[in-house]
Amino acid sequence: MADASKSPLAGKRVVVTRAIEQTSDLSARLSALGAIPISLPLVSFAPPAAYSPLDAALSQLHSFDWIIFTSANAVHAVASRVAHLGISLHQKFSSSQNRPQIAVVGPATKSEAAAAGLPADYVAKTHLGVALAEELGDRLRNKSVFLPRSDRANPDLPAALRKLGTKLTEVIAYRTIPPADTNQSRINAVIDGEADAMLFFSPSAVNNFAALTGRERLATLQNRIAIVAVGPITARALNEIGAHHVTIAADTTTAAVVDALANHFASSGASAAATSPSQSSSQAGVNRA
Repeated sequence: MADASKSPLAGKRVVVTRAIEQTSDLSARLSALGAIPISLPLVSFAPPAAYSPLDAALSQLHSFDWIIFTSANAVHAVASRVAHLGISLHQKFSSSQNRPQIAVVGPATKSEAAAAGLPADYVAKTHLGVALAEELGDRLRNKSVFLPRSDRANPDLPAALRKLGTKLTEVIAYRTIPPADTNQSRINAVIDGEADAMLFFSPSAVNNFAALTGRERLATLQNRIAIVAVGPITARALNEIGAHHVTIAADTTTAAVVDALANHFASSGASAAATSPSQSSSQAGVNRA
């Protein structure tokens, strides 16, 4: 194993804004590289306001041509609900015949789906929901599509699917909400400079942080700490509230997020100021998003 003390992340205090149940792998990888992960959950998840639309779709899974999962959370929500309803996904999807095809947004979602008995037939090359529609194109045209997702999911994918003429069944499988208990002392510590980096995984986390601290806070923090966005949609949310010096992870995997952060500190001479060449190039990507 490489000497963690020689890692560009050694000693770096990294704020992870994911929901607490999603942080274990990331925190372990950061710690292995000598970083100090600081958990500051800015989102949490809740059941849909009503289960009836989801239950209706799950009762007729056999009628869909495609099922599209844009997050591991959506897979988890569906798997939990079918277990409650007594539906066996393994039985329904063990054969490649007479079953819906499954498309997923990235490798993390693919892994979650496989564990739930939902083998992915297509993984987006670009890890964005709308990319699934663009990449699959005519394979989705006029097909019946089931899209379980968050109540705060980006609207671009449903719009793209409708343009393809799909018969779309879009349902809220779970809700994305602010955490019930926000660690204000930890937020104050971040604001006061007791962190070297913050990792944002969704626009919801960005917006919740802005609501707690004021929209101008991240614009100020970007001059003192590294800000990493997972994906261009999250980067766009940061850009919209004035955080322009943002490093964008290449994809949604834990490895890509950690690599983006490590590369930032390596290229900036272990400086936490968000003015490095790597961030300048990422900023251009934010503005194009």
